[in-house]
Amino acid sequence: MLTIDAMTFDSASLALTQGEAAISAGETVFDLAGVKSADSSGVALLLAWQRRARDAGQKLTFINVPKNIDALANLYGLDGVLERS
Repeated sequence: MLTIDAMTFDSASLALTQGEAAISAGETVFDLAGVKSADSSGVALLLAWQRRARDAGQKLTFINVPKNIDALANLYGLDGVLERS
């Protein structure tokens, strides 16, 4: 299961790699309850992971998305693009 505690500019590269590995292992639900800090890089991560999953023929769903990431996604007009449960 994907476990990350930050979705920030400083952690984005590592988080991207971890998410890609989880997708390759067949994970289709990312629980983001453990994320303690996030910035706009978090939105980019969600989009990148979703794209990787789609390219692998999978549908990726995000649960427990941090409130500030939800707010940024809404601000950017992406609220209907990201799969959330």
